[in-house]
Amino acid sequence: MLVEARRNPYSPGAGRPPLALVGRDLELSDWDVALDRVMAGLSVQPVALYGLRGVGKTVLQTAMAKSAEGRGWLVAQIEAGAGKTLRVALGEALYGPLSDRARPSAGRRFLRALKTALSFKASYDSTGAWSFGLDLADAPGGGADSGVLETDLDKLVKDLSEGLGEEGVGVAVLVDEAQDLTTGELVALCAIAHRASQQGWPFLLCLAGLPSLPRDVAEAKSYAERLFVFYPITALPRAIAGEALTVPAERAGVAWEPAGVALLVDEARGYPYFLQQYGQDTWNSALGDDVITVHDARVGAALGRAALDNGFFRARWDRATRSEQAYLRAMAVDGEAGSSSGEVARRLNRKPTSLGPTRAGLIAKGLLYAPEHGRIAFTVPGMADFITRQPDPDIA
Repeated sequence: MLVEARRNPYSPGAGRPPLALVGRDLELSDWDVALDRVMAGLSVQPVALYGLRGVGKTVLQTAMAKSAEGRGWLVAQIEAGAGKTLRVALGEALYGPLSDRARPSAGRRFLRALKTALSFKASYDSTGAWSFGLDLADAPGGGADSGVLETDLDKLVKDLSEGLGEEGVGVAVLVDEAQDLTTGELVALCAIAHRASQQGWPFLLCLAGLPSLPRDVAEAKSYAERLFVFYPITALPRAIAGEALTVPAERAGVAWEPAGVALLVDEARGYPYFLQQYGQDTWNSALGDDVITVHDARVGAALGRAALDNGFFRARWDRATRSEQAYLRAMAVDGEAGSSSGEVARRLNRKPTSLGPTRAGLIAKGLLYAPEHGRIAFTVPGMADFITRQPDPDIA
């Protein structure tokens, strides 16, 4: 079959699911086992996924959400720090799935859960009105409107879990960009997940965030490092990375020359987002044939690199102020390995303490993270190489 742009099987984009999700079998299998254990009344640990941007954490979370939905679970998938508090984001994410389940014949515990959800809504929006099309005036429930997040979440999750458990399913909450949760929000989620495990509620929590997430979780609750099961989400191994290119093409009746696959795997360094970008541009540059050659891959690599520079990297670079860009330039000398904060200050001829606000601003913008005390690193793979290619306005 011919390679045609309208049939391009690759999909670069934030959180866009690829046609072939490869290299994440362990995480997905463990998640499915956890869902089954919950419904068997056995204990499970909440899940935390962490890694750099572009490694596919959001895509993996979406696959996990679909797996839970396929089992009939109530699923709320949200993004932290997207202009909403955890309370608001979770409440709004729950409304649709609850509305779909609301019916007069629902069990007593589920009706109680609906009334508790209404009270949770009232805790952040007393003027808005939810309606499940049911008369809940005489139903028990409510009480998730104290204004104390942990208290209200405890009541909400307890009643939802017991209500859904009555129907033989559970509740899954998946939070992306979890590093942007406030300390209070993260503390509340850890406490609820711990209580759910202790009480045997059919509830499962999954957090996804930057490499700093394990430390953030551990600092939120002293027991959190033992509460969660942590999965580092990294670049794909070379053998598996090639499947992200070849499997979608095979489904479309198109083959790759092995040398072309090898070239793009090296160019992308195994990062799923980059593989999708290079795959898309290579496919579009090979129009009219049913085999993608190494020549096509060279052209696609050049086009993909330009697309990443002009979009993926440029968007982040342009978010930084002039002083922040100077800080990033001083870091780029060290490549992907990360930098000592003191060494960056020395290169800029500044005192480390004076650069604290700049460093904090870059972390808040999601451009950097602190892998350990006194060190700083890029959240985006390849960012150092991009920065070294940018003209320095301070050099005549």
